Amino acid sequence: MMRIDTLAFIGLGVMGEPICRNMAMRSELQVRAYDLRPEPLQRLAEAGVERTGSVAEAVQDADVVFLSLPGGEQVRDVVLAAGGVAEHVRRGAIVVDTSTAPVDLTRQVARELAARGIGFADAPVARTRAAAEQGTLSIMVGASPDVFARIEPLLRHAASDVTHCGEVGCGQIVKLLNNMVLFETVVALAEALTIGKRGGVEPRLLFETLAKGSADSFALRNHGMKAMLTGSFPESAFGTEYAMKDLDYALRLARETGVEPRGAMVAQELLEATRELGMSKAYFPALVNVIDRS
Repeated sequence: MMRIDTLAFIGLGVMGEPICRNMAMRSELQVRAYDLRPEPLQRLAEAGVERTGSVAEAVQDADVVFLSLPGGEQVRDVVLAAGGVAEHVRRGAIVVDTSTAPVDLTRQVARELAARGIGFADAPVARTRAAAEQGTLSIMVGASPDVFARIEPLLRHAASDVTHCGEVGCGQIVKLLNNMVLFETVVALAEALTIGKRGGVEPRLLFETLAKGSADSFALRNHGMKAMLTGSFPESAFGTEYAMKDLDYALRLARETGVEPRGAMVAQELLEATRELGMSKAYFPALVNVIDRS
């Protein structure tokens, strides 16, 4: 098994920057990174991350390349376009995509990299920005057993839970379904909050009582109590437009598998209405405003 000494990290957004920092600080690897914005590169320099000026410079001679990008379109461009990862990473390296991307695209990228002798794993992440900073993410991995064995120790620098979900694409499937269930749960919480409030129940009492019963959930304790109750929907969190992107990927997968996901379709309608309210960048539990206006 080839030794891993050098790690390249492409994409230093809300999740990518803290993941990259943990990779650098918790391992003995040489870590170099690239992003279109200079600010995260400057901050990561304090953690010993080497700044690079292009994708090509970042991945040259790297043993493993991590991606943390906004979506499928960016993954395709960064990996497969001229000047991208596939063109410059060495044979025998592994590309690990922590982005959330369509399953069919993920498998296409894996095939094209495999034809060049490059390994691939889809490893989308779940939980919050705070979890990314603390290194307690949940990572769902689609990869061959051999590739998973090689990258699992690296993933554990960023996550408290690392699950091998199956072959390439299976990590994305689990992540998309995770988010689909989350969005539908947030819709249910928004409906309960609005109905309870109009019926005369104090909102915090409602949610705290739900948390003591069978309605308790991660969504209730985080998206409900920390965002909906306080009316806090910062643009620095997981925005409505990103939720819509992930849900679109899930609905695309549903169509491919012959399922009509009616609950997810309702969530899609409410997220679209939230965007129409001018809250496309706001933290997606802002969809409660659409229900509250009905």
